[in-house]
Amino acid sequence: IRVRPLTCTETRRGDRQVVHSLGDGAVHVSAARHDATFGFSAVFDAGASQEAVFEGSGMRQLVELAMDGFSCTVFAFGQTGSGKTYTLMGPLAQSETRPASPALLGLMQRSFTCLLEQSRSRGSDLALSASYLEIYNEQIRDLLSPGPPCALPLRWSKTRGFYVENQLSVEFESLEAIVSLLLQGSQRRRTSAHALNRHSSRSHALLTIHIRSRAVSAHPAPGEGWGASACPSRQGTLCFVDLAGSERVKETGSSGELSVEANSINRSLLALGESWGTRPGSPAGPQQSPVTPFGAHPPAGHCISLLAKPRGKRTHIPFRDSKLTRLLARSLGGSGITLMVACISPSSRCLSETLSTLHYASRARRVTTRP
Repeated sequence: IRVRPLTCTETRRGDRQVVHSLGDGAVHVSAARHDATFGFSAVFDAGASQEAVFEGSGMRQLVELAMDGFSCTVFAFGQTGSGKTYTLMGPLAQSETRPASPALLGLMQRSFTCLLEQSRSRGSDLALSASYLEIYNEQIRDLLSPGPPCALPLRWSKTRGFYVENQLSVEFESLEAIVSLLLQGSQRRRTSAHALNRHSSRSHALLTIHIRSRAVSAHPAPGEGWGASACPSRQGTLCFVDLAGSERVKETGSSGELSVEANSINRSLLALGESWGTRPGSPAGPQQSPVTPFGAHPPAGHCISLLAKPRGKRTHIPFRDSKLTRLLARSLGGSGITLMVACISPSSRCLSETLSTLHYASRARRVTTRP
């Protein structure tokens, strides 16, 4: 869990801080008619540095597992304006000509550095490539492909599972090259301003690093050429998922195209399970979600809620309900290893959304996969 600081606007408005870190992975929410403590693997309060989040979240271990051939994913999720993109990328106002301060770099850049450093220290022969997609209004777009954005088809096969057809994968060998790809794709991602966030992401974004490694022996057997005694090749992936934030149209002041985008975002999050929470003062069961589009009732099963049940009690997992859940099927319920970072606001004004995120994170913590 990462708790962002109160913003200047929230402070001037007189919002109270209702979220407090208790240490040892515990976070406490204290407000009128609601008082609860949640436990997680780690909690980072408003004073935590980007480096502390990287080292304390297990991100370094995730990079090493990807190099060992595992399929690894890191999610950032939470209400709009809760600090998801900052946690993953650092400041928004950065470019190739105006790089961010090293202390402010997010999980992505630190992971790229770790990946390349580990490759050199292990003596691994790595082939690295990257793909970068966004899901905007249930359309999949390639953020690295030149030219105007166009929708890409999502396919399924027995060997590959769900995959995006015709997506561009770009090879890279240096930190500068992959950071350039990250910034290039991020500038093409759909963003807009509304009442809660001046740079609100209007799409879900997935950056995937494809890692093919072969550890070459430094001492080949007599009579064998260099690399003849190499280990078998391994293929791993490291996927960064920046989910668009759930939002109430009434509070964001969205209308027209922004309202359509918000409904599309909320529908896909509802299928995933993030936007289903318990309202303050209503602990005795699920209430209608504040971000359910059109006031509709939720579908029979959300992926996270069903995956959190014991394996013997699970019903069908509805991954096909949205393109987001289809693309994340392996990360959530397959053989992948997943780190989930829940970003929340400490403001009393955001209490309902904060509780929704914490309840969702509590359910997600019970999900187990089989790497």
